Amino acid sequence: MSRFYREVLGFAVLGGSDPDRPGPNEPVFMALAVPGGTVLLLFQTGRFTSPMQLAGGTIPPHDGRGQLHLAFAIDAAQLSAWRARLAEAGVPIEGEVRWARGGWSLYFRDPASNLVELATPGLWETY
Repeated sequence: MSRFYREVLGFAVLGGSDPDRPGPNEPVFMALAVPGGTVLLLFQTGRFTSPMQLAGGTIPPHDGRGQLHLAFAIDAAQLSAWRARLAEAGVPIEGEVRWARGGWSLYFRDPASNLVELATPGLWETY
């Protein structure tokens, strides 16, 4: 799945190990740089169900299951380019919404069937 976010969405790797190629005892996660100063953390399902002890403290257990929904902010001027990029990558757009405030949302799935949204300003009162 990290390949999808790296290659299709173009997010750069910040660190971690590759969830697509886990080692036998390695906690598999990847931190990806999302434009605008946001970080997307990907974890292999079922590998973080116990607390993780680190030198600086403890990370509580967490594990996402089912079809999750996540959204990334894009500039309205990039909407057509994103449609073309997704088509070129063979990623079908499942839905588009023109919101009352003027924003647009594009909806598609990642390889784990999570719903991914690209949203332009004008979606929410604060965005």
